[in-house]
Amino acid sequence: MIFHDDTIAAIATPLGEGGIGIVRISGRNALDVARVIFSLSSGISVDTLPTHTAHYGHAVDPLMREMVDDGILTIFRAPHSYTGEDSIEISCHGGMVPMRRVLDAALRGGARLAEPGEFTKRAFMNGRLDLIQAEAVLDIIRAHTDEALRIARQQFEGVLSSKIRGLRSEMIDIIAHIEASIDFPEDVQEWQPGRIVGSIRDAISHVTSLLETANRGKIYREGIQTVITGRPNVGKSSLMNALLREGRAIVTPFPGTTRDIIEESLNIRGIPVRTIDTAGVRETDDPIEKIGVERARQSTEQADLVLLVLDAVDGFTASDQKMASDLGGRKFIIVLNKSDLIRKSDAAELAATVQSWLNAGSSDSPAPGVSKVPILNTAAPSNEGILELEEAIVDTILCGGIPLMDGPIVSNARHRHALEEACAGLKQAVETAQSGMSLDFISIDLKSAVDALGHITGETVADDVIDRIFSEFCIGK
Repeated sequence: MIFHDDTIAAIATPLGEGGIGIVRISGRNALDVARVIFSLSSGISVDTLPTHTAHYGHAVDPLMREMVDDGILTIFRAPHSYTGEDSIEISCHGGMVPMRRVLDAALRGGARLAEPGEFTKRAFMNGRLDLIQAEAVLDIIRAHTDEALRIARQQFEGVLSSKIRGLRSEMIDIIAHIEASIDFPEDVQEWQPGRIVGSIRDAISHVTSLLETANRGKIYREGIQTVITGRPNVGKSSLMNALLREGRAIVTPFPGTTRDIIEESLNIRGIPVRTIDTAGVRETDDPIEKIGVERARQSTEQADLVLLVLDAVDGFTASDQKMASDLGGRKFIIVLNKSDLIRKSDAAELAATVQSWLNAGSSDSPAPGVSKVPILNTAAPSNEGILELEEAIVDTILCGGIPLMDGPIVSNARHRHALEEACAGLKQAVETAQSGMSLDFISIDLKSAVDALGHITGETVADDVIDRIFSEFCIGK
């Protein structure tokens, strides 16, 4: 059982070698622990130190009374700390041994080891952060691109929280007026259904606008999985190297060089992209290559986007057509690689042939609608066409939408689900009002929407949801 009034400690920086490591201590007895395990060079007592000040000294093992390491003690007094409690940070040398020994000293001095995310959970429980901001802390840590970091920082600063709280407050005001007019009909004028419906529809519009950012927000937060597939020796590995701007995958003129999947992460216009190079898809008797081909097919089935690579020299073969057909209904881009080895007129004719096949809609071609699949020419070794391919990847993933701009952005699946519930409750309230039912029933529908919005910021969220959210954090944050 975790008691939120005790004192916790943890290493707050990554384990390993580094210039500085930080041990964090927080709780009502944090200053007592600091007084036991840290000796200030100035000789001043820790109890007298003002908040938000740093002091040189050395950490001491409270049992052996020997110096563990020298460093800096920084003090943050409640309520003006990250957790809202008295907090101490000891900056020592960033090696495994000194950080562990300083932590051991803190535990022997009266603290206990923190649970994952417990510092941020205490910040939430003490009102320093709402649940959106707390989740944004984890998003900041996990951000893989500048754009993902920008969105996370925006949510940490309360942009989305402010919007949600404003919507929730408006709904509560309507509920309060409805219930007051029911309880005190002589003192409070009853709103006409048309006025109530108008206010609710305004709220629906705001919620819908937030939901419209959810798909792109999720992409920037979580990234996408892109699989490069095609026949053997069409240049898949060369294409991956070109996208990565480095020679990650082995490239040879011999078919079947890539036997297993190769994964790398890259940043394309702010979108985190996990790129997977797969074995060439073909029938083979080689047992090892068979495994690679099967893994290639599995990766393709799980991908958010597929780059189907063709050899421009070989043309649009029956095997290429079969693979394109199997991708029907999925997002994919056709890459005509090695286009530098044929004449421009032949490359244009090949692209037209592929487009014609896509437009045909026969039983052998993909499902309807894939005629909009981008077709690009590339020459991977010389990076020809790579910038155009990156633009096509972004455009395909965002469905032609513009990049996210300033303003509230929804990037968390939990937030999206709650907004959908809120929207459903608001729409039901409109139907209830228009059907001529009494105001009591309108209030019930509005309360469901208010509760859903409260789930996002944490006002009405269940304890098990809170525990699950913070269990994803690392220890020390």
